[in-house]
This record gives sequence, structure tokens and C-alpha cells, in this order.
Amino acid sequence: MSLFADPRFADGKEAGALRTIGEVAKALNIAPHVLRYWELQFPMLQPLKRSGGRRYYRSEDIALVETIDRLVNREGYTLKGARKAISKGTVPDSEVEAGDGLLDRLRAIRHRLAAALEV
Repeated sequence: MSLFADPRFADGKEAGALRTIGEVAKALNIAPHVLRYWELQFPMLQPLKRSGGRRYYRSEDIALVETIDRLVNREGYTLKGARKAISKGTVPDSEVEAGDGLLDRLRAIRHRLAAALEV
């Protein structure tokens, strides 16, 4: 989903526009201090920093924040486990489509279990 089509970012900006930490925090319902802490815990999360240390999030940064939020707050990963899954590229999909076959669902479950056991 492009950010422009995402109602959380219905701010009139283009999909690829930079967004401040306040805009991201409000849209994703995550406190700004949590976003700053996640920058320390997830080296791959590196929003642009301009003069005065003001942060500007690109669309790929926002997608990463959404992934971290999903793993930590909805799927029960620890920060260490989420960092490991993201850095290895083994992040499970957020949902298995209803139309997928049994084999696809089982693969998704196996993937999640393997990631959980590596923690």
C-alpha cells in the first residue's frame, strides 16, 4: 500500500514525501520517544537527520517502523528477536491470504516457528 493511499497519512503530501517524527508518531500511534529508542535498537532504522537533529522519515523508514511495531507489539517478539528477524530477512508476512492453499499457510507457520526458535 502506498503511503498516499493510506488514510493514516492523509496529509496531502506525495507518497514519497519526507515526514517528521511527529507525523509518523501520530499516524502510527507510536510515541516519539519509542521511535527514537527503536533507532538505537535497530541499526537499520536510520531516518534522515537535518540541522538541529530533526528527523525525517522516508517511506521505507515508515515501512520498517510498521514492521517493528507489528513484530514487537502484536506478534510478541522481543526487541532482540525482531532485530534478528529483520536483519536476516526472515520477517513473517503479517497475514496469510484467505485464498492461499494449505501448503502456503503451513509454510508461513513454519517460518514463524523457526524465527521464534532462533531468538
